[in-house]
Amino acid sequence: MQTRLDLLTRSLPEFGQDRGQSVQVPVTGTSDNSFGKTLTRVINEVSDTRDNAGDLVQRFANGENVELHQVMAASEEAGVALDMLIELRNKVVEAYRSVISMQS
Repeated sequence: MQTRLDLLTRSLPEFGQDRGQSVQVPVTGTSDNSFGKTLTRVINEVSDTRDNAGDLVQRFANGENVELHQVMAASEEAGVALDMLIELRNKVVEAYRSVISMQS
């Protein structure tokens, strides 16, 4: 059985790598591994997951050939992805506040 952390992190390929290796992600820059581009990609993936779930719900409500378990799985996946994004935002805000309080 997968834990909640596994469900939250499975959409990010960086978390699926071997734990023995650390990956340095630049904060800024033009590379594909910059923090800004990674954050943008994650937000877009969460949005796509939500759109896919909404599309399946709409198709199911219209009576198209969509199984209920597909609708429920897509809706749950979208909810978990949103929870992960909210937790990421909370951690970033917490880190920001911590840095600001160090300057005082």
